[in-house]
Amino acid sequence: MGHRALLVSRMVLVARLAARDLRRRRGEAALLLLAMVTATTTLTLGLVLRDAAADPYQSTREATKGPDVVASVDADRLTDLRRLTGARGVIDHSGPYPVAAAKLQASGRTSDVQAVGRDAAPAPVDQPEVVQGGWVRNGGVVLEAAFANALDARVGDPVTLNGRSFKVAGLAVTAAMTPYPGASCIFPCMSGPAPGGRADAELPADVLRNPGLVWLTQADARSLTPDPGFLAYVMNLKLAEPWKAEAFAEAESQGHLGIAPRLEPWENILREATEVARDTQILLMIGAWLLGLLAVASVSVLVGGRMADQTRRVGLLRAVGGTPGLIATVLLAEYLLVALVAAVAGLAIGSLTAPLLTESGAGLIGSAGTPSMTWSTFGSVTAVALMVAAIATVVPAVRAARSSTLNALAGSARPPRRTGWLIAMSARLPVPLLLALRISARRPRRAVLTVASIAITVSGIFVALILDTFLTDGPLTTGYDETQVELLRRVLLIVMVTLLALTAVNAVFITWATVLDNRHSSALARALGATPGEVSAGLAAAQVLPALAGAVLGIFPGGYGLFAAIMVITDGESDRATFPSLWQVLTLVLATALVVAALTAIPARLGARRPITETLQAELT
Repeated sequence: MGHRALLVSRMVLVARLAARDLRRRRGEAALLLLAMVTATTTLTLGLVLRDAAADPYQSTREATKGPDVVASVDADRLTDLRRLTGARGVIDHSGPYPVAAAKLQASGRTSDVQAVGRDAAPAPVDQPEVVQGGWVRNGGVVLEAAFANALDARVGDPVTLNGRSFKVAGLAVTAAMTPYPGASCIFPCMSGPAPGGRADAELPADVLRNPGLVWLTQADARSLTPDPGFLAYVMNLKLAEPWKAEAFAEAESQGHLGIAPRLEPWENILREATEVARDTQILLMIGAWLLGLLAVASVSVLVGGRMADQTRRVGLLRAVGGTPGLIATVLLAEYLLVALVAAVAGLAIGSLTAPLLTESGAGLIGSAGTPSMTWSTFGSVTAVALMVAAIATVVPAVRAARSSTLNALAGSARPPRRTGWLIAMSARLPVPLLLALRISARRPRRAVLTVASIAITVSGIFVALILDTFLTDGPLTTGYDETQVELLRRVLLIVMVTLLALTAVNAVFITWATVLDNRHSSALARALGATPGEVSAGLAAAQVLPALAGAVLGIFPGGYGLFAAIMVITDGESDRATFPSLWQVLTLVLATALVVAALTAIPARLGARRPITETLQAELT
């Protein structure tokens, strides 16, 4: 009972001390909360975005009586397709429907298409939902909505298919095939970038390039080819257990003698339809980890500043009987409490924001809803937030707790190591540069944090330049339509703005922490003849020099390494990427140094203008 009471009293003491510290330093607590909420929100977006993006496909699947498996064969294998209607687990079907490969001309553009012949009567499985106009009729063609959007075709427009004239009868969506510019290849086709990334690359004559999807009457579809042997056939299957569609397709493919029908389960179509969400998710996850690393730097700077500011307080706690474990626990509790609040806020903001970063496009109906919060997502985000706080806090907290009482009460920073040759070299340096090097030598870990913070940001900007250039190449090269490109650009912008904002806050706070930490030495330098301008220039240079090193490291190896990691994650082709030119790289490095100089100039100038006597007297009292 006594042990339990002692434990409870210690917990209450820790909570009171931590809460009191947070109340006394609300500005620092708010900055820490901002940094961690940014990271946890981005991480939450990356974890839940795919679920939110799947909603439009599910809405389309329900509205169109979407199939569980789509089967297709060449004309000479039509009996194999009909055999599937009696396969185990199949409870309904529609088709088989004839499909012809054709060239469509509309609005002055020519495109390959897969023309599916359908009945005017509704089908029990896969009945495309008409979003404009009407359904198939003699002499009328219905265009897949995303394909029509890319062609800028409207209801009533004249089009030609293999030289035959038709009118656009309507626009429709389906869950049986991937929306344009994706494609479910019934005929041999190539969807996405051309070989080598060239839009004019030659393909075999029987291979369709980025084919669109259209629907005609069965008679009109058959009339597009003079030889019935050139047709293909497609059938839509409904299963008693839709969640076993992939297993059904695999079993039928393996159990078939000879050439099996092409079977595509609905899960594959879902993955293709939400590909842009997957790429958006990857960008957000990478952004989340970059922001997480910046958050570690932010917390480390905050903790380092607090340790320098609270060293005497730690000494007083030790002097009145506080154990190293109690002191470290108090310091850890403050930041872990903020981390928990940041995790909850990030989960809420990320879940509510996810639908805004999904775009169903013209090929699907409905919109993304707010994703349900799973325990795995909650646990992952909370664990990352606590890990960020713990990693950045535990080392300085334990070091401060283990310091001797006398050293803690003295509260001095690490003195730089002095050697004869170093003193001789530094004596020839300008005063601002000499002061900058001395400041960096007194707080080397802070300089390393500046280098890391800038390197993380520059590496993100470097990759963003590569991706932005790639997205300007057009849908036939990137595989994205204009709406999807705009969405990816929006996500890139959000991640970059957040990175830049957090880095700017870090730079300002590091400078201010340096100003506070060097009040005494700056006052002594001014007393010995240095001007306020030289002192402020030295304080700013102490941030600009590490920033230059961080900018260089952020390009190589940071930027190249980050891009290589993205290529591995996405199975991308790095040879299609256009890397920033030399002048762009030099501009990025120079701009980084100028921005850091501008951000640090104001706090450095404010710190250098404090009266000398006031500063020295404050140190003595």
